[in-house]
Amino acid sequence: MTTVITHNRRKSRLTELIDKPGGISIGVALQQAQTNIEERRGSSLETIAGMISALLTVERPTSLEDNFDQLIAVYRASNGIIDVASPFGLNALCEAAGNLCRLVDASPAGEMFDWRIVTVHAQAMQMLMRLPDDAEAARRTVLGSLQQVQDRNVPTPKA
Repeated sequence: MTTVITHNRRKSRLTELIDKPGGISIGVALQQAQTNIEERRGSSLETIAGMISALLTVERPTSLEDNFDQLIAVYRASNGIIDVASPFGLNALCEAAGNLCRLVDASPAGEMFDWRIVTVHAQAMQMLMRLPDDAEAARRTVLGSLQQVQDRNVPTPKA
């Protein structure tokens, strides 16, 4: 003889809310979210500009220990730019910042980083921010140049 134990499961409050009709449509929710994002565009662009300025003012290290600490600051600033720029569809800016992150990540331990790379990327990001929306060719040119910097400084894996 087998015994089966059963118990009544309680419905959670969230389940009850989901099961009730009402609320807003997905289209309306997406439109509201887009409106909320656009309301923050101005302050977000100011934040990005501040992060880029911080990249331009990073002190060039004089020792390997300082080099490591400054690389962490550069990586965090670049990653922050991606975080703030991506909701606004600033893809070129995200690509430039991502390129700098890859360069920092690939920098050999025990060697001083070429800090001109940080300056070039920060200046390129400033330029990308100033370009008009319809300047796609200029964006591609800037990003192509940054890609060349990456190609020259990041070793390609050997198969």
